[in-house]
Amino acid sequence: MRALFLEVDPKWLEERRRLGHDRFDEVWDGVYHVVPGPSTTHHRFERELEHTLTPIAKRHGFEIFRNCDLLDRSKGDDNYRQPDLAIVSPADVVERGINGHAELVVEILSPHDTSREKFDFYAMCNIPEYWIVDPKTRAIEVYVLRLGTYVLVTPDANGVIQAPRFSLVLSVIDGPKLRIAWADGSAEV
Repeated sequence: MRALFLEVDPKWLEERRRLGHDRFDEVWDGVYHVVPGPSTTHHRFERELEHTLTPIAKRHGFEIFRNCDLLDRSKGDDNYRQPDLAIVSPADVVERGINGHAELVVEILSPHDTSREKFDFYAMCNIPEYWIVDPKTRAIEVYVLRLGTYVLVTPDANGVIQAPRFSLVLSVIDGPKLRIAWADGSAEV
C-alpha cells in the first residue's frame, strides 16, 4: 500500500525518529519516503553479500556500508537514498553518511520496491556500477554508467555477467546461489 501526505506533522516525524522507525526512510528531492523494513530473506542475503564483498572492497582501499544514507552533495538531508550496500572511498564518508558518491551500490529487491526509480539519483552521484538483485532467485542485473546514463550489462550465452568496476564475474547457479568470482577466488551467496 502506498500513502501520500501532503504535509507531514513534525511531531509524527520526531516520534518516528525517537522510536527508530525511520531507519530505512529516504528523502527524494524534499519528499519524505517511509520505507518498510526488509524481510528476513532480504536480511540474510544482504549479510552474505556484504561478507563476500567486504574483502574485495578492502583490497581496493574502500569500505562497505549497509543501509547508510547516500547524500546528494548539494542538497544533503533534502535528497538522499539508502542503498542496501555501498562500496565507498573513505574520502566520501562523513558522520551523516556517504557524501555524494560510491564506487558500487547494490539494491536488493523487496515487495513494492523502488530500486528501479533510483537510476537518476545514482547517475547524478556518478556511481560507476549499480546492481539490482532478487534475494530469492539470485537473479542479478548489473548496470554501468556511460555518459551519465546506466546501461545494462548483457549476460553472455551462459548467463555470465562481467561486472567491470571490481573485475567480478557473476552468475546464478543451482541453489539458487549467486556465484561471484574474481582473479584469485570465488564465493557463492
